[in-house]
Amino acid sequence: MSEVVTGVDRVAAGEARLDGKIGLVAHPASVDRRLRHTRWVLKDAGVEVARLFGPEHGYGGEAQDMIAVGEARDPDGVPIHSLYGATEETLSPRPEHLEGLDRLVVDLQDVGARYYTYVWTAALALKAAARAGIETVILDRPNPLGGAHLEGAPQRPGYRSFVGLYDVPVRHGMTIGEIAAMVRDLEGLPEESLRVVTMRGWDRSMRFDATGLPWVQPSPNMPTLDTALVYPGGCLLEGTALSEGRGLTRPFEIWGAPGLDGARLAREVSIEGAVLRPTTFSPTFHKHGKTICGGVQVHVTDAAVFRSYPAYLRLIAAAAAQLGDGFAWRHAPYEFVDAIPAIDLLTGGGELRAAVDARAPLDDVLAAEATGAAEFAERRRAWLLYP
Repeated sequence: MSEVVTGVDRVAAGEARLDGKIGLVAHPASVDRRLRHTRWVLKDAGVEVARLFGPEHGYGGEAQDMIAVGEARDPDGVPIHSLYGATEETLSPRPEHLEGLDRLVVDLQDVGARYYTYVWTAALALKAAARAGIETVILDRPNPLGGAHLEGAPQRPGYRSFVGLYDVPVRHGMTIGEIAAMVRDLEGLPEESLRVVTMRGWDRSMRFDATGLPWVQPSPNMPTLDTALVYPGGCLLEGTALSEGRGLTRPFEIWGAPGLDGARLAREVSIEGAVLRPTTFSPTFHKHGKTICGGVQVHVTDAAVFRSYPAYLRLIAAAAAQLGDGFAWRHAPYEFVDAIPAIDLLTGGGELRAAVDARAPLDDVLAAEATGAAEFAERRRAWLLYP
C-alpha cells in the first residue's frame, strides 16, 4: 500500500508554508493522517486562523442535507461563518468575512461525485476571494473513487445548480485542487489567485483504500468508503420518492420504498461488480420514515468494474416500472431550485425522466451519458495535477 501525503500533511511536515492571517474552510474530515484537525495543524505551524467557514452540513458536520446552518463561534471565540444558509446568497463568503485576511485556505474531503457540494463551495470561495484580492490555497486530498474512470455526461445548457455549478461528469475523476484550477481558468481569474498544495504519492489509479489514509465521514450520510462507491448513482434517489435509507448505517447502499419487491428487482437487474441483496428496512427519517420498505442493498464486490451511475439509472427505471403509479419523482424544491425537477438537476437534463415516464429502454440515455463522459475526459487534461 502506498503512503499518500495530503496537502495538510505537507503543511504539518513543513514542506508547504503558510503565513499571515487566514480564513479556513473545513469540516470534520479536514484532518491529517494522525487525525488532527487542520485548524490545529495550522496553529502548530504558527499560522493564525482568524475565521472559520463551514460548508453544507456545517463546520462541525452536525446538519443533515439541505438544512440551513447559522453563524457561530468556536470554543476559542473564533467566528464560524456558514457557507450554507437559507438562501443561495449564503453559499459564498461575504466581503466583510474576508476583510483583513491574507489568504483563504480550503481543506475539504470530497467524494468524487458532481452533486457533492464541497467542490462548489471551494469554487465559490475561490471566486469571492479573488474579487477581494486574496489568494486561495487548496490543501488537496484524494478523490476517493480514483481519477481514472468517469461516469455520466456533463450537464446540458440550463441545468446548472449547486449540485453542479460547472459542467463536469457525475463521476468526474478530479480532485478539489484540479476542479479549482478549472474554475480559475474558465472564469479568467488571475493565476496568482489560486495555489494548490498538491499531494505526494497519489496517482489516478488509486481509490481511497489504497492511500493508507484514515476515512472520516465528510457528511452525516457518508459513513464509509462503500457509501462513496455507490454515491454517484445512489444520490439519484434524492430525485425520486424512493428512500435512500436515511438514518441507516448504510444509506444509499440500502434503498427502496413501501411495496417494492426487492427480490424481483434483484432478478430483473444485473450489475457488474455488485450483488443486489433483497432486504426490508425502516428509514429513520425523511422519505417513508418509520415505515417498512422493500428494496435492496447494493453490495460492491469489485470496485474496479462497478459503475454506480449507470447501475442506479437502470435500477430506478426498473423500480418505476415495478411500482407503476406508486412511483413518483421529487417535486419539492431542491438545492435552491424549484423550477426544475430534482432528478433533472442531478442527471444534468431531462432525458432519464422522459425515458422512465415513457417506460422506454434506456439504451440511448446510457449511450449519451457514456459519450459525454468520454468527451470530457479529453477536455479535463489541462487541469490534471497527478499522473
